[in-house]
Amino acid sequence: MQKDIYAVLEEMSSYLNASQMKKLQEVLVRRFVTETEVSMKEINNLEYLDLFIAAKNIEGCSDRTLQYYKSTIRGMLNTVNVPLQQITTEMLREYLGNYQSRNNCSKATIDNIRRNLSSFFSWLENEDYIVKSPIRRIHKVRTGTTVKETFSDESIELLRDGCNRTRDLAIIDMLYSTGMRVGELVNLDIEDIDFTERQCVVHGKGNKDRPVYFDARTKLHLKKYIDSRTDNNQALFVTLDRPFERLKISGVEIRLREIGRQLNIERVHPHKFRRSMATRAIDKGMPIEQVQKLLGHKQIDTTMHYAMVNQNNVKISHRRYIA
Repeated sequence: MQKDIYAVLEEMSSYLNASQMKKLQEVLVRRFVTETEVSMKEINNLEYLDLFIAAKNIEGCSDRTLQYYKSTIRGMLNTVNVPLQQITTEMLREYLGNYQSRNNCSKATIDNIRRNLSSFFSWLENEDYIVKSPIRRIHKVRTGTTVKETFSDESIELLRDGCNRTRDLAIIDMLYSTGMRVGELVNLDIEDIDFTERQCVVHGKGNKDRPVYFDARTKLHLKKYIDSRTDNNQALFVTLDRPFERLKISGVEIRLREIGRQLNIERVHPHKFRRSMATRAIDKGMPIEQVQKLLGHKQIDTTMHYAMVNQNNVKISHRRYIA
């Protein structure tokens, strides 16, 4: 019956607009699909999700991004619990509203879920699995502009002084001087480091490689850390205990939080170092296009979100150029 319905929709596609086609699809499904076929479609919902995840994997999405896609979309499918072809805009609006109320989450979180669902349904539409994405009329959630925190120069020095292990000091310097992502950091090997040029090539999002650069202080701490190691692991950063395995993202995050708690510095996490580097570079006059290259952003608008301009610098510039 599903094939027959698609045959009718295909034959009528040249005579009806998208809205009319969607309504025709709803009527045909409601009128002719049996309970058995509906049950089969519910199973197929997860098969559609698997196909979508496979497509995103081919596009070069990271494992973390794929997992986020999978968890958010599966949560919607399990809650709405009707065949994909029957999901409406109203159902998705209700789901997002209930999700926010139930989990007491931020507008930013809801918009992230909305974007994941939009990507999923757009893919279904492009692949002709559905006539029209039901989330198209659900617009971006306005979250407001918040200035995210960066590390002050004093905080950075406190973090450096608070490290009692050469590895942790090298990690902090590497994150702060290069602005690399934590996932890029843990994937580095010792042989990737060019100490002469003080640079390395990281494997970033979208399977794209880019060079990043570190300062002289980072070079000294990296060399000291590498020289102190007794293992044979090729990874640049390894665990402190045997068998000295490659350090994972969670290992970096946990260790930085521990250092922050010991020093009474709030919200110490890898991404804050990346944002701090971008802000510092902008404040010191680096062109935004060059900061974009260092961070590996496709769109310069993304870079602007990381590089929050220091308000004190705005005041100084106003007095210099306007007053």
